[in-house]
Amino acid sequence: MSKTTITANGQTKNLSLEPRRLLADVLREDFRLSGVHIGCAHGACGACTVHVDGVPRLSCLTFAVQCDGAEINTVESLGGDDAHHLLQRAFREEHGLQCGYCTPGFLMTMAPYVEEMAAQDRMPEDAEIRHAMSGNICRCTGYQSIVAAVRLAITQRRNGESTQ
Repeated sequence: MSKTTITANGQTKNLSLEPRRLLADVLREDFRLSGVHIGCAHGACGACTVHVDGVPRLSCLTFAVQCDGAEINTVESLGGDDAHHLLQRAFREEHGLQCGYCTPGFLMTMAPYVEEMAAQDRMPEDAEIRHAMSGNICRCTGYQSIVAAVRLAITQRRNGESTQ
């Protein structure tokens, strides 16, 4: 067992973990964060994407002990149950979800991208957006509504709207 301190969405826990335990499992089981979805368990679908010290990472491929002292943020940190985050609102407005299983991964992958594009004050082409989200798989939407949602969020952010 390895002593590990993990902070997830502002909640810190000191845990005694087996070195092989995955971050996705720790977040779901120890922190009770059900927004971390495990779709493929081998890094192909992106449904388990979280931010580790601000950088999107696949929690199904990350050992929890690698995150000792790190700040983890999950989709629950974006806007809570009311979906107040700019990107969540855009997904809702543009119908960027159907079953919703992949949505947390898309949100966690694309939130920093929206910020980056807004900071550069540019609107990427659809192909660029599709490339940015290429690590995420959706089996329901056909992606066009997700691209539209990302474009809307970038536009709103460039116009000065807050993420919350």
